[in-house]
Amino acid sequence: MSVLRIALAQFNPTVGAVHANAERMVHLIERARANLRAHAIIFPELALCGYPPEDLLLNHGFRREISKALRWLQPHARSIDVIVGCPVYTDDKLFNAAVVLRDGMQLAVYYKQELPNYGVFDEKRYFQAGTDPCVIDVCGVPCGITICEDVWVPPPVKKAADAGAHVIFNLNASPYHMKKAAQREHIVAERASDSGVPIVYVNQVGGQDELVFDGGSFVVDAQGEVIQRMQYFHEELALCTMDFDTQTVHPRAVAMAPHLHIEAEVYGALVLATRDYIIKNGFKGAVLGLSGGIDSALTLAIAVDAIGAANVETVMMPSRYTAQMSLDDAAEIARNLAVNYRTISIEPLFEAFLTSLAAEFAGLPPDTTEENLQARCRGVLLMAISNKTGKLVLTTGNKSEVAVGYSTLYGDMAGGFDVLKDVPKTLVYQLSEFRNRMGVPIPRRIIERAPSAELAPNQTDQDSLPPYPMLDAILELYVEQDWGVEDIVAAGYDESIVRRIVRMVDRNEYKRRQAPPGVRITPRAFGKDRRYPITSGFAR
Repeated sequence: MSVLRIALAQFNPTVGAVHANAERMVHLIERARANLRAHAIIFPELALCGYPPEDLLLNHGFRREISKALRWLQPHARSIDVIVGCPVYTDDKLFNAAVVLRDGMQLAVYYKQELPNYGVFDEKRYFQAGTDPCVIDVCGVPCGITICEDVWVPPPVKKAADAGAHVIFNLNASPYHMKKAAQREHIVAERASDSGVPIVYVNQVGGQDELVFDGGSFVVDAQGEVIQRMQYFHEELALCTMDFDTQTVHPRAVAMAPHLHIEAEVYGALVLATRDYIIKNGFKGAVLGLSGGIDSALTLAIAVDAIGAANVETVMMPSRYTAQMSLDDAAEIARNLAVNYRTISIEPLFEAFLTSLAAEFAGLPPDTTEENLQARCRGVLLMAISNKTGKLVLTTGNKSEVAVGYSTLYGDMAGGFDVLKDVPKTLVYQLSEFRNRMGVPIPRRIIERAPSAELAPNQTDQDSLPPYPMLDAILELYVEQDWGVEDIVAAGYDESIVRRIVRMVDRNEYKRRQAPPGVRITPRAFGKDRRYPITSGFAR
């Protein structure tokens, strides 16, 4: 038998940084050639420009940059085949493509056949679909090329196998959501066993706005067994070694990175997405308001794990309603995590607002208006610190709060990135316990005390909301699974509570449109996934 060595480049590109991505590719090509003695290296889908490039694809300057970078890469494809994902423009058509470079020239181009147009994907907005398989000879082995969605349905893999491919290379930019990794491996294993050929699955890693890509690249043999898996949430260059004869290809099994438990994978996704958002956008660090509550405590822990304690600033902004335990707990977690911590009272600002509005509010009883003023005082202070220091304001609202509008526009929603935006409150507690098992703890009292916005005397979240386990269960059915009110009630929930929650979700769409982006970790996040009209007469 002969040996085929394929390098898998689990790569973290920056969207739009075409030349910088190409330069980093060259370093990986050189390592694959010199250190791994690879015959070919496979990069992820659209790795040259990053995924998703969205309307950058329509920009004429971007098109020129892609062409220039591809030409620049060609001379580096010496003694190794380079398979790179990139957009390819042909006259008036645009394709999501894989370009094969060999001996300083362009050997072949494959056009993606299946264009996803659901959830976070809108590829039909930009790309034309290809129709033909692409099979190249690498060291005597016929290798088929497919891209991402092509392996989720049978035809593209079957076409490649029918065209003579003995192994399939699949380039991916598959974004993370909970339990996605196992789903991918199951689908690809089916495709490999159905076609009778091994499949090499190379995935992007890194954060891009709301999306985070988890890597976890893997290889399945012709029987559908996963025999190689790379790390999750880390860049990596790995070698897949295959034995082959004239008829069959046998990838060698190697030690595999383990699947992660749910808390570990979600936490890893939040850390990576936060790090990349801050670094790729050029911020000098992060700043957030510490309240002594669990959401800000978990957000702080994630920020520290993402960019280091020295780059994170925290501010406690007490009002007349802030409990002493909140002050104590905020100070304790700041000490535990060794971050810069200060206290700035909002009382002078709050009093100034009340004085300025006294005539306007005359004769009207206090209500949520005064509560929201406190949150807006805090938002102004944090944004001022951000402007002065160049640090990004991290907001701390979780998915449960974002869903029902339990937040204040231009107050606690003021900021640049919401780390927990897609994390339900019940999962916030699970992640906090997970983080405590990792090391420096979030104080027990923060985890165990009743959550409160502390904008009114003796206030708790449950004054306004159902218990979080019930709220999150109903929200999952309505937001993530699109159940109607009648369906949710039939599942055993009180109709009056269900209708109240659904009304809160619907009427707060306008708030969510003005919220900062946040990490997507569920299959149905607000924003790219769930797109509801603000103005709607649909009766529930």
